[in-house]
Amino acid sequence: MNSEEISKLEAYLKRVLGAPGIKVRSRPRKDDSAEVFVGDEFIGLVHKDEEDDELSYTFTMAILDYDLN
Repeated sequence: MNSEEISKLEAYLKRVLGAPGIKVRSRPRKDDSAEVFVGDEFIGLVHKDEEDDELSYTFTMAILDYDLN
């Protein structure tokens, strides 16, 4: 993903999730996804999907059971 896409995704996630501390960072050697952080904590990935001339993004977040305590 390029820096413009990352900036747009970061602004969107901040607005929709109401979390101003969200940061979206590029991944080394990967151009189809980016890492999502809150502060210094990794929380998930955003994947870019280009199919049939349509562009979409999927945000995936794993929640471990010990994080719920």
